Amino acid sequence: MRRVPEPIVVILAAGEGTRMRSAVPKALHPLCGRPLIAWPVEAARGAGASRVIVVDNPKRRLAVHLPDDVEVAIQEQPRGTGDAVAAAAPLLDPTATVVVINGDVALLTADAIRDLVEAHDAKGAAATLTTMELEEPGAYGRVIRDGDGTVVRVAEAKAGAGDATPEELRIREVNTGVYAFDGGALVAALGALDTDNAQGELYLPDVLPAIRSAGGKVAAHRIDDPDLTHGIDDRVDLAYAQQVAQRRILKAHMRSGVTIVDPGSTRIDATVRIGRDTVIEPFAQLKGATTIGSDTVIGAMSTLIDSRIGDNVTILHSHLRGARVDDEATVGPFASLRPDAHLHEKAKAGTFVEVKNSEIGAGTKVPHLSYIGDADIGAGTNIGAGNITANYDGRDKHRTTIGSGVRTSVDTSFVAPVTVGDNAYTGAGSVITKDIPPGALGIARVRQSNIEGYADRKGR
Repeated sequence: MRRVPEPIVVILAAGEGTRMRSAVPKALHPLCGRPLIAWPVEAARGAGASRVIVVDNPKRRLAVHLPDDVEVAIQEQPRGTGDAVAAAAPLLDPTATVVVINGDVALLTADAIRDLVEAHDAKGAAATLTTMELEEPGAYGRVIRDGDGTVVRVAEAKAGAGDATPEELRIREVNTGVYAFDGGALVAALGALDTDNAQGELYLPDVLPAIRSAGGKVAAHRIDDPDLTHGIDDRVDLAYAQQVAQRRILKAHMRSGVTIVDPGSTRIDATVRIGRDTVIEPFAQLKGATTIGSDTVIGAMSTLIDSRIGDNVTILHSHLRGARVDDEATVGPFASLRPDAHLHEKAKAGTFVEVKNSEIGAGTKVPHLSYIGDADIGAGTNIGAGNITANYDGRDKHRTTIGSGVRTSVDTSFVAPVTVGDNAYTGAGSVITKDIPPGALGIARVRQSNIEGYADRKGR
């Protein structure tokens, strides 16, 4: 079996994307949980790239968002795609296959890159451009072939000297902007580029005639799916890419054994991982670095962000951010788990419960209407309705410690720092300001007194 080369992939992302109407560079706009630039980078790595080079502009705003092994080249001035590749030329290996793609083709897949490299290698070409046929080619550059079908050049679909003629504009085969090159042939041809076109830019497709003149073969690799090379210039394009990418993500999960009840209403980021036999109900949103185990139910309207969920968990109509929920625990409905909330095995955070920066022990239940913040609660404890850990004294945060097997009554407030021992109790309506020893009952409330005739005195 013929071994396919491991390419160097150059990603052209120097443009700011003014049509996005945003202070954020186009390459950093989010798409299903990743910045746009991360999509072609991941595709390149998935295709087995030996190196990935991103071409940025002098503001250098992309580097901090790239993996450490991605190299960065700088295009000093916005002088076109040919100039952008020339900026990366010093980093190229003339003996390698070089794939060049635009930074806004977020829907390009690893398989598509791999297929291009295989076709380029099989044809023994010095340059291979990816093409497709469109009913309405629009502003795409037209692929010009000679009588025997050999690719001669690409005619840019602009109005000006050096660009496509009216006859050429009737051609439906277009250049998608995805190329494979022999590294040495590419570097040599870059030196032959000039600005003889309507825009006064250096076009990368203009290396093709130079490669032909040097005796190199120029081939075409046709694709049928226009989504693969869908460029993102504005927010309309971004919304379309979001729809396509989301469908791919959902299909991948379903084919891996996840039940998604209504794909049309479900949003799952590309960075989310889900185990088999888990059920995702309508209008759920799973974002960021969220991981979900097997046999879990994520109920309708739930939002999970950067959270870690175990096996056999049930989450109903709740919001979790930066939380951890261990096996067989239950959350909701209408619960809020904030960063560093940790429910241990078989624990419960029930209806209208908020938990923040707290450990809820194995089998412990916080059934309803409570706020647990900056607390450590042991195993097998039951927290009554309306309990609050008062963690802030106006200047500093303090922790509450509640042991195992504790039973707190309704409307108990714990004024931190305070410790409740194992197997202790609290009386209803208590404000606990002192430690409760193990096995003791803590009560802190004023004795009730009734004032007879009070309503008559008020004149009712």
